[in-house]
Amino acid sequence: MIAVLARRRPVQLPAAGRAAHLVERNAILYRREWTLIVSGFFEPLLYLLAIGYGVGALVGSAVTLNGRAIPYAAFVAPAMMASSAMNGAIYETAFNFFYKLKYVKLYDAILATPLGVADVALGEVTWALIRGTLYALGFIVVMAALGLILSPWAILAVPASMLIGFTFAAVGTAASTFVRTWQDFDLVLIVMIPLFLFSATFYPITLYPGPLQVFIQLTPLYHGVDLLRSLTTGSIGPSILFDLLYLVVLGSAALLVAGARLERLLLK
Repeated sequence: MIAVLARRRPVQLPAAGRAAHLVERNAILYRREWTLIVSGFFEPLLYLLAIGYGVGALVGSAVTLNGRAIPYAAFVAPAMMASSAMNGAIYETAFNFFYKLKYVKLYDAILATPLGVADVALGEVTWALIRGTLYALGFIVVMAALGLILSPWAILAVPASMLIGFTFAAVGTAASTFVRTWQDFDLVLIVMIPLFLFSATFYPITLYPGPLQVFIQLTPLYHGVDLLRSLTTGSIGPSILFDLLYLVVLGSAALLVAGARLERLLLK
């Protein structure tokens, strides 16, 4: 019966009011499972403490950013903040979204309500954005406590992290619509781990060979790292505009793909 109702439903444009109901549903659910959200914050934090301070004790202020020497921990911290936003968004939209789509059949039931497919996509991306933003808020508090914020521009790091979370949430939602089994998520991890390690996360991109630099600059986490690092260290330059444009365009395109794929999967 639900499937029949879904097929008969006309295509709707997403509405914030309708999508908010799905966000509310997720928030209510996670009130009892809050440890699942908190756990995603600790991996980048542990990397910051272990590498930022452990390796940082060896290299001191030897990291040069735009001709300026900064503490290694201050160099790594914004990268960990970007990674935290990525982790929160991807874990929510990839693994959890797939479970609700394929096994619980939650969205089939939702389509029997006034919510449409576009509302589902917008609601899930918004919830993942909120989760990524919570990680970013926690991380910037830690950075401030450790004295790793070197510029007043850092006040913009939280909205910048929201943009990073939106981009990865949209990409994760779109990617999960192509996943067939849990084993396919190995491919997601194969992509995420190199992104985390090589997106100028632990050392400047100038240390890479020229062709590899170009390839890395095509990846989304690099632009998230560059954006947050520019803000928290005060190294503001023209590249920040390209970072913003890249993340907005990629996130918007991925959201359109996610909506189209959900239409195909849920209204078939």
